Amino acid sequence: MKVSRISKGLLLGLAVLLATSAFAANKGSVAVTDPVTVAGKQLAVGNYKLTWDGSGSSVQLNIMQGKNVVATVPARVIELDRPSTDDSAVVSSNSDGSKSLSEIRFSGKKYALAIGEESASAATSSK
Repeated sequence: MKVSRISKGLLLGLAVLLATSAFAANKGSVAVTDPVTVAGKQLAVGNYKLTWDGSGSSVQLNIMQGKNVVATVPARVIELDRPSTDDSAVVSSNSDGSKSLSEIRFSGKKYALAIGEESASAATSSK
C-alpha cells in the first residue's frame, strides 16, 4: 500500500514538473530599441514580455508590456543553425521608411519566432 501511494505521488509530481517546464518554455522577452510595427500596432521603445501558445510550428504570440497585452499575432517557430547569443528583435525596413518586427531570437535557444507571412516563408525557404 505504501509503495502504491509513493508511486502515485511521484507520478503526480513528475506530471506537474513536466507541465511547468513546458509552460515555461513558451515565454521570453525582448527589448525594442526603435519604434516598430507588429500586427498593425506600433510598439514603442522598451522591454516586452512574450508568451506563445500552439502546437507544431504555428503559434499565437502575445506581446506584453507589464501586464497589458499590446499585440497578438500569429508566428512561426523556426529552427536556427546555432543558438542565438542574446535576446534580439530582427527588424525589417518598409518602403515608407517605417520598421516592422519580423523575428524574435532568444539567448541560448536554437529556435526563433518569425512574425508575419513574409518572414515565415523566407525562413522556411532559407533552410
